[in-house]
Amino acid sequence: MKNKILIILLFNIFISKAQNVLSLYRDKVPGSENWSWQEKEIISDPVNQLHTVYNVTKPTLMVYSPDKALNNGTTVIICPGGGFHHLAIDKEGTRIAKWLNSKGITAFVFKYRLVKTEFDTSGKEIPFSLDDRKKFDSIIVPVVSFAITDALIAIKYVREHAAEYAIEKNRIGIMGFSAGGAVATGTVFSPDGIGSRPDFVAAIYAYTDPFKEILVPSDAPPAFIAAATDDLLVPATSSTKLYNDWIAAGKSAELHIYSKGGHGFGMSKNNLPVDSWIDRFGDWLGLQGLL
Repeated sequence: MKNKILIILLFNIFISKAQNVLSLYRDKVPGSENWSWQEKEIISDPVNQLHTVYNVTKPTLMVYSPDKALNNGTTVIICPGGGFHHLAIDKEGTRIAKWLNSKGITAFVFKYRLVKTEFDTSGKEIPFSLDDRKKFDSIIVPVVSFAITDALIAIKYVREHAAEYAIEKNRIGIMGFSAGGAVATGTVFSPDGIGSRPDFVAAIYAYTDPFKEILVPSDAPPAFIAAATDDLLVPATSSTKLYNDWIAAGKSAELHIYSKGGHGFGMSKNNLPVDSWIDRFGDWLGLQGLL
């Protein structure tokens, strides 16, 4: 019981750091109207206080705005990863947002719809196996399309409310990690019928298996791509292929492949060159004129 209270207390402190939490849907969410379970969170690493969010049924955006004196009008919507079963909301979400704020960029940490996940009595997630990729893909297929739809609506919402956050409508990007990388790039592959095409995209060890064939559209934005060679969950070849597809389509892209870093390095400190990927992202943003 004490542990449960501690988790709730820490979560409340964590949430309070966001200036606002925005719901993307006013009423029931189309396609998942009958989802009755409640969104929950747990501290997956008590030492480093890494928060994991799961059972998301109602997509939201957590707003992180920079100091007014620093604000440069650029925005990034951040899609944390977690195999569409949970969200690494801290190392692939809020920590990224704070770094972006330091560069004058407004950040929106995005919680998209997920597969229903169970935890045992000790608070440990009942594992899902990636050994059988076909089975895994069959589980996540329904929610992948939901998550991409949520992301498209998120981009549209931010663009329509740009003035409220002192941001520019043509400087709205989206960034995703692992499964979140599929969500982010999915907004580029989807037809842009609602003004939801991002102005730039960043795919970090992106899980691209949901896309049987990647067709980079003629209006694809510049892309930043990063991964590690020793990633055992999502092969680095997924990122190199994404880069090659972008270049083959005549679109701008930058690729960084690190020899070590594994999967899910995010904003963790591993005392490896991969720790500097976020600085390379900053360099790339500067080259794009977004700083």
